[in-house]
Amino acid sequence: MAQADNPTIKCGTHGTVNSAVVCCHLLQKTECVLGFIENSSEPDDLQAWCGACEEFFLNEGEMTEAFRAFNNFSLVCEFCYAKIKQQHSANP
Repeated sequence: MAQADNPTIKCGTHGTVNSAVVCCHLLQKTECVLGFIENSSEPDDLQAWCGACEEFFLNEGEMTEAFRAFNNFSLVCEFCYAKIKQQHSANP
């Protein structure tokens, strides 16, 4: 899931900007908070998945093919990533 040198993506809303990686579940329209678990200690390496993906990953013990299929990683722009993070982060 690591990104090399912050590749860019062309976003229909934000133009050509840095890309980020999220699980497919975070892209679904829902009013529910799905959780937002960031998966990189590097501030410019934007990667996250939902609570269900975190549970699946912990049960698998590593990034297996079954996990990859369940997660179904997608690229989004850094601004969409920030919006998704705000929407799915648990309230304190």
